Amino acid sequence: MSSSSLFSVCRLPLQTSEPSRRRPQKLWIGFGIPSSSSSSRRFNQRSCQIRAEALQTDLSSSKSSESAEDEDAIQKFLKRDYKWGFTSDFESFSIPKGLSEETVRSIAAIKGEPDWMLEFRLSAFRRFLRMREPQWSDNRYSPINFQEMCYYSAPKLKPKLNSLDEVDPKILETFERLGVPLNEQKRLSNVAVDAVIDSTSIATTHRETLAKAGVIFCSISEAIKEYPDLVKKYLGSDGSFCYIPKDTVSPMEISTYFRINDRETGQFERTLIVAEERSFVSYLEGCTAPSYDKNQLHAAVVELYCAEGAEIKYSTVQNWYAGDEEGNGGIYNFVTKRGLCDGDGSKISWTQVETGSAITWKYPSVILKGNNTIGEFYSVALTKDYQQADTGTKMIHVGHNSRSRIVSKGISAGKSRNCYRGLVQISPNAENARNFSQCDSMLIGDTAAANTYPYIQVKNPSARVEHEASTSKIGEDQLFYFQQRGIDHEQAVAAMIGGFCRDVFEKLPLEFASEVSALMNLKLEGSVG
Repeated sequence: MSSSSLFSVCRLPLQTSEPSRRRPQKLWIGFGIPSSSSSSRRFNQRSCQIRAEALQTDLSSSKSSESAEDEDAIQKFLKRDYKWGFTSDFESFSIPKGLSEETVRSIAAIKGEPDWMLEFRLSAFRRFLRMREPQWSDNRYSPINFQEMCYYSAPKLKPKLNSLDEVDPKILETFERLGVPLNEQKRLSNVAVDAVIDSTSIATTHRETLAKAGVIFCSISEAIKEYPDLVKKYLGSDGSFCYIPKDTVSPMEISTYFRINDRETGQFERTLIVAEERSFVSYLEGCTAPSYDKNQLHAAVVELYCAEGAEIKYSTVQNWYAGDEEGNGGIYNFVTKRGLCDGDGSKISWTQVETGSAITWKYPSVILKGNNTIGEFYSVALTKDYQQADTGTKMIHVGHNSRSRIVSKGISAGKSRNCYRGLVQISPNAENARNFSQCDSMLIGDTAAANTYPYIQVKNPSARVEHEASTSKIGEDQLFYFQQRGIDHEQAVAAMIGGFCRDVFEKLPLEFASEVSALMNLKLEGSVG
């Protein structure tokens, strides 16, 4: 049912049940009082008028009471504790705060990286010094002091772990509490995990199983040492590396779980995924952090490469700490994600559910270079309290018959700000390019904000670009509609939000489905109104 028809149905019982003083005869008949004489008629009409006024007062009082109940239910629905905000007490090693060439050299030395990688890092650092921080987003935050954070922190581990038995039990317990057990016997048989805490990878599961199919899955630090030619060809602190050879379908889903534990440390991982000709991989990404009262920075880079006929499906459930109800603390999630459909017939799909972080700033992109390539972006961004999100995507059409699809759902509650910003660019050579964009926003309460900024550049007359956007709001009428059918407030809100986000949730892998459903209910519980 559309929101407009839903509003009409919701209003109908209130409109038909309210009495009107302008038509006392109908009210009098409605109460079933006989009319024997003019005096009795006047008396009865006056009685009816008094009853009508009393009824109208009752209705107003009832409506006010229901409105207050709605507000309370909505607030209750959104305000649950962040259950992943615990800290873990294990021994760790950190380098001094600050960012300089010496910092870069220290990290490279700790990791034992080759000279070519050190030069790559130094070149990037010098480029960073010449750049200016962008100011065009809707996000508002105090200037970041990059010299006041630590750029490398890691648990104290043996240089080479022969088994998980050699890992600090407190670290294993941390991932157990997060629902990411590293013991392979406890994990789903079709999901491999690279567990990253602060600046280093702790363990990578199911490597042997994947290797039998020719799939390489390891930390990027290991890949730099063991597969330097691959990294050099397709090319932070630690991240993941995944390589799928041609004509190979990964026998299991691959995932990385990022955890920040140290109070002073930022996380700057890089994820690199390479899919050779006619290969396929589904990649999952999750993350959490402790509930500190100080902001921390997460600035990651994700790069995807698809050769001819290859497909990469990249799914993210972002659940960083968002700060408290007053806006104190939380993660600054500033992420670069980009994909290249280099070969003909290749496909990249980004699917993301963003519920955490104090500020989210990211635009997963796809360059559709080959002919008949496909790029997809499916997103749900939920903000509440004082959260801010400026996120979206970029679809760059270069090849003939390239296609892209964008479906973005933004939900804003409390005093949060939620912005979709997307670019669709059709180059002069992109014959018969096609794009469809759908950007929907839902407001919960009277103080949240939502904005949509579409950027469309078409330089080929054969292209077809479609863009649609809508804004809706959860209000008393909709909640009343559900109440009439015996559905309580929290179930009503969950049902409306579930329906609103269904187009995106259907694109998530099965392994994420139950987690996302529970996470959305957890995040929204107590905030509707």
